[in-house]
Amino acid sequence: MKKDFGPMPAVFPMPVLMIATYDEDGTVDVMNAAWGQICDSDMITLALTETHKTVKNLKKAGAFTVSLADAGHIEAADFFGIASGNKMADKFERSGLTAVRSTRVNAPVIEEFPVTLECELVECGKYGVIGKIVNVMADEAVLDEKGKIDVTKAGIIMFDQFRNGYYTVGEKVGTAWNTGKGLLK
Repeated sequence: MKKDFGPMPAVFPMPVLMIATYDEDGTVDVMNAAWGQICDSDMITLALTETHKTVKNLKKAGAFTVSLADAGHIEAADFFGIASGNKMADKFERSGLTAVRSTRVNAPVIEEFPVTLECELVECGKYGVIGKIVNVMADEAVLDEKGKIDVTKAGIIMFDQFRNGYYTVGEKVGTAWNTGKGLLK
């Protein structure tokens, strides 16, 4: 028997995304956003409201970066979700992390996070932001022997909305577009 919970954001895993922008004076702003996902092969959607300083910044700049948070930097990642850039001018500085300017878009790249998407703003509306991914970059330490990103090496974390927990990616249990082939026969 199943128990009813009513409407709730019941999707797992949720990514722990670090959205980074510059404000009008060049100050780095980063926020934690779990409600985001790939919506096309080179597009990302983020469910962000216009009350966030980050949204105001990306609308002005026309660009942002999205980093995948990792277990090694979970304290800063969580902090970026509980502190508001609208109320804390030195929010990024308090994290102790390092930002460098992207060479592709007008947004910062946070050096410590292992995987970063560089994005141009496509649309910002009532239900959030859509960005075009112009590049994905990854720290060489998280690449496998074939030069591909290995999520287990990256220590990428995910958010559990049911119990407010963070978890790392676990073991591989199947191969996409292959594990179900036996049912085609």
